[in-house]
Amino acid sequence: MLKPFIFLLLLATTVTAQDRDLLVGLGGIAHETNTFNPRKTTLADFARGLRGAKGILRGQEILDEYTGGTNVTAGHIEGARLNGLELYPTILAGPQTIGMVTDEAFEALTQELIERLQAAPKLDGILLYLHGTMVAESYPHADAEVVRRVRTAFGNDIPIVVTHDFHANVSKEIVEEATAVITYKENPHLDARERGVHSARILANTILGKVKPTSAIEKPALFYNLVFQNTYTEPLKPIVDESRRMEQNPTILAASVSAGYQWSDIPAMGPSVVVVTDNDPELARREAKRLADMLLAVSDQLVLDLPSPSEAVKMAMAADEFPITLMDTGDNIGGGSPGDSTFILHPLLEQRAEGWVVVINDKESNEAAFAAGIDGKFDMLVGGKSDSMHGHPVRIRGRVKSLHDGRFVEPEVRHGGGRYWDMGLTSVIEVEGSTRDFPNILMLTSKRVIPFSLHQMRSCGVYPERQKILVAKGVIAPRAAYEPISAQVITVDSPGVTSVNPKHFVFKRARPDLAAR
Repeated sequence: MLKPFIFLLLLATTVTAQDRDLLVGLGGIAHETNTFNPRKTTLADFARGLRGAKGILRGQEILDEYTGGTNVTAGHIEGARLNGLELYPTILAGPQTIGMVTDEAFEALTQELIERLQAAPKLDGILLYLHGTMVAESYPHADAEVVRRVRTAFGNDIPIVVTHDFHANVSKEIVEEATAVITYKENPHLDARERGVHSARILANTILGKVKPTSAIEKPALFYNLVFQNTYTEPLKPIVDESRRMEQNPTILAASVSAGYQWSDIPAMGPSVVVVTDNDPELARREAKRLADMLLAVSDQLVLDLPSPSEAVKMAMAADEFPITLMDTGDNIGGGSPGDSTFILHPLLEQRAEGWVVVINDKESNEAAFAAGIDGKFDMLVGGKSDSMHGHPVRIRGRVKSLHDGRFVEPEVRHGGGRYWDMGLTSVIEVEGSTRDFPNILMLTSKRVIPFSLHQMRSCGVYPERQKILVAKGVIAPRAAYEPISAQVITVDSPGVTSVNPKHFVFKRARPDLAAR
């Protein structure tokens, strides 16, 4: 029989072990790789970031930057708090979107991620944010290679939960290496934080032995064009809604439908369905197949029929209600474009449209505006300077209306959850032909910034609600901000490195049964 004090000591030890916070490594490398963009992504590009914020965060910086935010990492942090997980933050690189990642950058970031995870006290689990579309020079599906290396370093017993973007090109390899893979459900991405919380909950329950994740993936032979990837409308909405309904089944831990990212020419390109169940592999396979069949069933609705830039401008000018937003799909900054395309700017000038706003990333022209000063004369060739794919420079005459530092805050939940933005030094040019009621506005930035927020314009004294024509360099993502104020959104078949028309590209590594569609 145990003596009383020994029994009490054992009891106290057991309670402490059960009540202690579980230690979880947190980190990630986020890159949306456009393999058709000839400019490769270096380590310096990661450090610069995409939104003007610091591109690589380490340790406590991650928690300081994202606690209380609306992106996926903020969700990881909140999910950890709700589920008794103590986070060990390592490195978070990105988001970044250019061309292929150099091997040097990939090796440096992956090695640092693993070394920082290994420097932690004994980890109970690992929570990773990987965008799902990273392509490195030597690794077509670099995200899977990251998970493979983390798994090799820590063994098969530790649970690793990966959160992907909705546009992820999910591969079978990453599903096999990870304990669970979860993607955003929404595009525009308004649920990034929610899915981060969901991922942390699955990890916590796995560590505690409450669930045993088993996964299945289906990749239907379907080219799901970005134009049709709005999850708030047909044909995708019913499929995403069904994935939500499935998660009400306690045996289904996660059901993720990803439409894929069409500018990554790799074998894993294209839509996918990943279903994670609690120790029921047959259910995972059956439900993944059912969702995949739902995707295939709408293939006849995915017919591309979009106006050219010139036609789109004519349509906007003929409208009865305003503003009209033109989506410049070929210069989709979020997809890896330079942000200086002139394919829509040119017909706006040529057709003498009034009351338009165009944002162009052109450091040289912006510097000229700052040199001229407020109310100074402006006469420059603008845009089309980054490469030969985004039009020719267009001559712009006018006056410098205002000058700004380019920083702004988006208080609402927008695509991906970004809050703090920096366009760099920014000038506002009132272009010749403007009227007092309907000025033609050219905004020149020194950093390319994705148009996810109307405060990009408002912070510079430009009020989009009062304009007739707005040009947003994107496809679906800007809609969360632009649709509420727009009488109509017109998607434009504009050329460029992110053209939504697959006929503009030659696919070499994508599956032949979907690449040409």
